[in-house]
Amino acid sequence: MPHTYKIKECFYTLQGEGAQAGRAAVFLRFTGCNLWSGREEDRHSAVCKFCDTDFVGTDGTNGGRYTLVQCVELATALWPGGGRPYIVCTGGEPLLQLDVPLIEALQAAGFEVAVETNGTLPVPAQIDWVCVSPKADAQLAVSGGDELKLVYPQSEPTARPERFESLAFTHFFLQPKDEVGQNHLPATVAYCLQHPRWRVSLQTHKIMGIE
Repeated sequence: MPHTYKIKECFYTLQGEGAQAGRAAVFLRFTGCNLWSGREEDRHSAVCKFCDTDFVGTDGTNGGRYTLVQCVELATALWPGGGRPYIVCTGGEPLLQLDVPLIEALQAAGFEVAVETNGTLPVPAQIDWVCVSPKADAQLAVSGGDELKLVYPQSEPTARPERFESLAFTHFFLQPKDEVGQNHLPATVAYCLQHPRWRVSLQTHKIMGIE
């Protein structure tokens, strides 16, 4: 049988976060993560305790098991035409499944390929845009890329912004933690005003009411 990728969902939307915010994109969400099982009963013992994404199973929009060719066909069918086709490979942790053959096949179909990763696994050199969102107490395997997007605040000392400032990223973003009953935006704004290397990243897709 041909190799298949387990896809939670795949849909067309606007990128909501970071340096590419507002750009049309196909989102290809892989199942699974190496920092949390995705089950609520395991959240308290997970390395990443604040994830707000459902990456378990294949029951989302266009979810399922896809071969390489089928992944490319799906992404191509979702792109409406025009512009530079852009696909964001995300999760969970996409680099548990995303590999060079799929990256190159998507590029051959015309896509600029981005990855949103927790940075604990090496990033293939073929990726066009690398966004790393580090988590406290998770060992980073990636020391550079296009953007570093840190959820803020995280209580652990190992997730303070100062830890990452020397890394070789073009853009440094702080993104207020989405936490029920808490508004972390004022603290995020204050930190960026005091440390102007950092920029605020808002989850604009939630503001716009889109996926």
